[in-house]
Amino acid sequence: MTAETSQTLDRGVRVLKLLADSERGLTVTELASRLAVNRTVVYRLLATLEQHGLVRRDIGGRARVGLGVLRLAHRVHPLLREASLPALRSLAEDLGATAHLTLVDGNDALAVAVVEPSWTDYHVAYRTGQRHPLDESAAGRAILSARGLPPGRRPEPPYVVAASEVRSGACGVAAPLLGLAGVEGSVGVVLLGGPVAESVGPRVIAAAAALAETLR
Repeated sequence: MTAETSQTLDRGVRVLKLLADSERGLTVTELASRLAVNRTVVYRLLATLEQHGLVRRDIGGRARVGLGVLRLAHRVHPLLREASLPALRSLAEDLGATAHLTLVDGNDALAVAVVEPSWTDYHVAYRTGQRHPLDESAAGRAILSARGLPPGRRPEPPYVVAASEVRSGACGVAAPLLGLAGVEGSVGVVLLGGPVAESVGPRVIAAAAALAETLR
């Protein structure tokens, strides 16, 4: 038996998804066309979403995602952190390196979950909450490498190696999370300096794929 659903709520969620995928925003007419409803329905949906700060309309009347969405997004970080720990722990133990989940936060890469290996004598310290510009680390560059690609398509090369990672003497390897609508992130490891074994990249890719599957 199909569970009962709310048509109005469904349409509101679809409006948010359409606006999130549009860089320039959408007009009432464009939204009505894509939702296959009349303009009056769209006006009501937008008015409700605006009251909650989830949508804003510019001077030209185009609707865009509002800042209220950011407040909701920040509440997601703890959930993503908890879901990522098994994959990160396995990655850290397998490679003897510090593993992390990194998400986009504005123009920065933000480490939202970090797991250090338990058996190594030495490893790189990397803290949850650490942030840096997207183009300054393997984690951020991996995220950028997937931008603009069709959903689920892997970039080429499929992972990024950064020889000088955040701090001198460390090396980073990261692969993007793929196929997660509305989520830009990567899974990676930070290792002590030196040549990176050929097995590291594929293992990081596998961890990113496993975590993406968990989050779907």
